[in-house]
Amino acid sequence: MAKVLDFFKDSYVEITEKVTWPTWAQLQSSAVIVLVASLIIALLVFVMDKASSNVLELLYGIAS
Repeated sequence: MAKVLDFFKDSYVEITEKVTWPTWAQLQSSAVIVLVASLIIALLVFVMDKASSNVLELLYGIAS
């Protein structure tokens, strides 16, 4: 049980004293980057889906 308590104490010290937390501006910047990247990936997936759908319709002559 002592090892478990030592683990939690060491974890707490590491989180409170050794970890460098980002500033609010850095968090906002990262959030914007993630949002833009997500939108770009979603757009690429949409375009690939539409392109493959059109190719399959052309090949099989069916409408979805």
